[in-house]
Amino acid sequence: MAGYGVSLVFFVLALRGLGSARTGAYFSTAPFVGAVIAIVGYGETTSAAFWAAALLMAAGVWLHLTERHSHMHTHEPLLHSHPHVHDEHHQHQHDFPWDGVEPHTHLHEHTPITHHHPHYPDIHHQHRHSH
Repeated sequence: MAGYGVSLVFFVLALRGLGSARTGAYFSTAPFVGAVIAIVGYGETTSAAFWAAALLMAAGVWLHLTERHSHMHTHEPLLHSHPHVHDEHHQHQHDFPWDGVEPHTHLHEHTPITHHHPHYPDIHHQHRHSH
């Protein structure tokens, strides 16, 4: 029961940070983890269809993990709250007493910024591509 609850917490955090497509792709590997446990731990048999599906799933996850996306892009103004550290995306002053501990959470505004760095679509990288 606790494993399911922890899984849901990670799922919701991943939705917020990675987006729905990446989260769905990563969490869809869960049945294969269960299958590996059944094969290794309980001696379950497999079929050619299982290995073909496992190979396709592994290829999809590998493509996600090795994706490199980098170009000049502009972050539009954004007002939201999430755990953060003061990096290049989080340059702001606090209008409340702050003990300096990071990461911390509070409502904050991202001002527009145009820059270049590797990224993938997530909570901070919602922009159009003009090629």
